[in-house]
Amino acid sequence: MAKSKTKKARGEVSPETARRAVIRNIVEEPWQQFPGHFGGALSKALVRPETAGSRLVDYRISTYQPMAYVELHTHKVQEQIYHVLDGEGMMEIGGERRVVRRHDVIFIPPGVAHKIANNGLGDLTFIVVTTPVEDR
Repeated sequence: MAKSKTKKARGEVSPETARRAVIRNIVEEPWQQFPGHFGGALSKALVRPETAGSRLVDYRISTYQPMAYVELHTHKVQEQIYHVLDGEGMMEIGGERRVVRRHDVIFIPPGVAHKIANNGLGDLTFIVVTTPVEDR
């Protein structure tokens, strides 16, 4: 029993729960600043293999403080969807820059260079869905 509590504290999912439905509250997942993210670009990895046992989906909520950003990058095989919940930012996709704001939904296919930055006055909050989980 102590082992399963330790695994849960580290955010690992046991093999017996890896293929079951999971309900979690957003407060249970800590904020993280992932590699390539800077200046208060924080995310909560809500659904991933290690948090919920998913095999195909990485689902995160992110909040970027003013001036926070993720560096320009591409994915080999991953598709991404950004759904802006609140705030305004600047998104660069394939060399084109556009203001993104609440209710914008952005689809990014594999191989397309992209980045997002909070150039606005308040926090920029958005959901990022990525599939598959690993960029092989």
